[in-house]
Amino acid sequence: MISTAIVVGSGAGGATVARELVRHGVKVKILEAGAPFSPLNRRLLQVYPLARLGFLGTEKTITRFFPHLKTSRLSQDLVMVRGLTTGGSTTISCGNMVRADRGLREIGLDLSAEFKEIENLVGITTIPREKWTPITQQLFDAAFDLNLNPAPTPKALNIEKCISCGLCELGCQEEAKWDARSFLREIVGKGASLHTKNKVKNVIVEGGKVKGVETKTPNGTTKVFGDVVVLAAGGVGTAQILKASGIPTRDGLWIDLVVTLGGISEGAYQLKEAPMAWYAKKENYIISPYPDVLSVWFHKPWRKVPVKNRVGVMVKLADASNGKVLEDGSISKELTSGDIEELEKGLSITQRLMEKAGVGDPFLRGMFNGGHLGGTVPLDPGDVDSMKPQQLPEGLWVADLSLAPSSQGMPTMLLASALALRVARKMLEVC
Repeated sequence: MISTAIVVGSGAGGATVARELVRHGVKVKILEAGAPFSPLNRRLLQVYPLARLGFLGTEKTITRFFPHLKTSRLSQDLVMVRGLTTGGSTTISCGNMVRADRGLREIGLDLSAEFKEIENLVGITTIPREKWTPITQQLFDAAFDLNLNPAPTPKALNIEKCISCGLCELGCQEEAKWDARSFLREIVGKGASLHTKNKVKNVIVEGGKVKGVETKTPNGTTKVFGDVVVLAAGGVGTAQILKASGIPTRDGLWIDLVVTLGGISEGAYQLKEAPMAWYAKKENYIISPYPDVLSVWFHKPWRKVPVKNRVGVMVKLADASNGKVLEDGSISKELTSGDIEELEKGLSITQRLMEKAGVGDPFLRGMFNGGHLGGTVPLDPGDVDSMKPQQLPEGLWVADLSLAPSSQGMPTMLLASALALRVARKMLEVC
């Protein structure tokens, strides 16, 4: 029986698994590497003219005034985005809650029950068409005419509170958008404690069993012990901890590659609505209206067009699971020829869609980036019943997108939470 548990990470996976354990009487310590979350002060947006002049430099600058969002270059053209804070990447997400299970049903894992339970728990809605900007309505109608079968995006959003500022990814000042801090507020003080600025370095293994973790805090390095340890630090963070502990991972990192095609429409002002109001799903990618704040601020080819006239439509691709977290913790990830071929298909369709909606050229691609990180500790068919990859020692579990063997090319917040819920219940069953 589990009496105490250490959960590493407080995002969709960590908060969900912690909540479920607390509900069953387990004392949980949540260790979060980042600081407590606070939304970006909107007054900082007044420096946008400096961005157009190139004075803000590269995308790394955003971390200086918004430290919860971490960016790093995986290659000359590819940026990785991570949320390191209470609530993890849920705090800097668009609030989308789409069912995605690519590669999981194929190995025999059906998360339908978990999807439904979480949807009911957080409350799912869509943004009414009357709250969309005219350009988003035009794009939707064009997608319908092109037989792309567009649909409003399911969101964890309180429509009454939403002020349509378009900056969901910089934190919701109105608390209209659900994030994992909701679960944390529910359980902290009721069986859970949350410790921020606690960066876990490695797990402690004694006699073939994990006993706890070694963590770096503002006051130095310390050890924390518990009956079980659950890693939910994301596809990169979890793998880095395992590597540092001498526990094998797999070279299967995926990132859900995003490229936004930018066009021009006078006075479109996409920032006057929540991003990704609708989406159209193809086999290996989705298409969705998206203003792409990173490209607006830091992508040189986009600087000549004022943000009020910029129209962006995203292609989010299920990329190849070929990335690596190396022994020193660094990340290696390249796009394959297959990735590029599928991306070109998606961008070609997207340009046709934009032209049909009356968006003008020049059509310029935004920054290549990815922020859904998984596949480094994937489940195999033989792991589905236990929900525990075989290389993990006794007492150690993983409860995040690391478990998903395939890139989704879809929003993944609901998937991360569903996986964590299934893991938590399996832990309670067998421990």
